[in-house]
Amino acid sequence: QTRDFAERLIAYEASQNGSSDTVAPSGFFIGAKLRPRLAPLMGAVGFRTLLGRALALSGVEVAWLRAVHVKADGSFDGLDELEAQMSPQAFAEGGVVLLAHLFGLLVSFIGENLTLRLVHDVWPKLPLDEVVLGPGVDDEKAK
Repeated sequence: QTRDFAERLIAYEASQNGSSDTVAPSGFFIGAKLRPRLAPLMGAVGFRTLLGRALALSGVEVAWLRAVHVKADGSFDGLDELEAQMSPQAFAEGGVVLLAHLFGLLVSFIGENLTLRLVHDVWPKLPLDEVVLGPGVDDEKAK
């Protein structure tokens, strides 16, 4: 569910920027757009820690993300070099996975309602009706 939402948010951001390329902007850019809203709430260290944890979880699924590190300001170190070495699709996949894990952590820590309110603050025109980021009935049946 968080992956679907991450893909939807990336597509929405691309449409708002007038980009016909669905690969840009990436999930990495969207994560950076959340920084001004999250850092005051959790502090710079808290935001960096949250982003670092999302990056570590993402590295399990997308191996090349293990070479990326979160800098003190919450930006990514090593990302530009890796982007130049891979296909746009592979790079976009890493961004989707990272964003999905970031939203998953936010839901775990502050809950689905506050996470969606945060998303609404950053993207007020994004339709959020029928968005479910927490475990749903189908997820429970799959276990």
